[in-house]
Amino acid sequence: MVLNYAHRGSLTEAPENTLPAFQKAFNHGAKGIELDVQLTKDDHLVVCHNHTFSKYNKEVNGRIRDFTLEKIRQIDVGSNFSEAFKGVTLPTLEEVLEICPADVKVNVEIKNIPVIYPGIEERLLECLQRYNRLDNLLISSFDHVALEKVQQLAPSVELGMLFYYRILRAWEYAKNSGLNITSIHPNNVYTDQEFVESCKEHGFQVYPYTVNTVERYEELVDFGVNGVFSNSPEVFGK
Repeated sequence: MVLNYAHRGSLTEAPENTLPAFQKAFNHGAKGIELDVQLTKDDHLVVCHNHTFSKYNKEVNGRIRDFTLEKIRQIDVGSNFSEAFKGVTLPTLEEVLEICPADVKVNVEIKNIPVIYPGIEERLLECLQRYNRLDNLLISSFDHVALEKVQQLAPSVELGMLFYYRILRAWEYAKNSGLNITSIHPNNVYTDQEFVESCKEHGFQVYPYTVNTVERYEELVDFGVNGVFSNSPEVFGK
């Protein structure tokens, strides 16, 4: 079975990583969602990709880490997308989990680069456990040290290893890491049939990002990928 993830929700229809974006993804029948987590100044988990507000509200300067949750709840991140979403704010991880159907798999990416968030792994796992989300779950990161910390705290949780650039024998790197990696998440641009076959031959699932056309999606499925991350409802709704 191919499992496709709505990348930051349905971000072509609503501001990325917001409750409206995730709700629209669920409405399209998404079987998986991908989201990013960071810590606020007072150590709350908020769902956000970039480390600063510049992409979401040009009038706000500073990093996510510089603001308390109370302040973040006052910052409009919807108007920059469309006036229809004026007043939408960054959600907490708890708020996303509260609206997420139980049968939808959640991929949480720990955004630990370039800002390091001490203790984010513990806070993340505590939250996920509180919402009974440790089973239908995948935790990924470009920060492989963060994945190691997650494994130490929760050895049974599925881990996905993200790569941005091409890497020689990604499967070998994953095996030699000492981590219980279940899936490799390569940049779609560098994903070819040889890459997919070598990873799967050595026991790893492959989920490329970010695949936004049906044509490329079908090509990757022919290569044998286990699924993709996509911004397009035409892809993640399959």
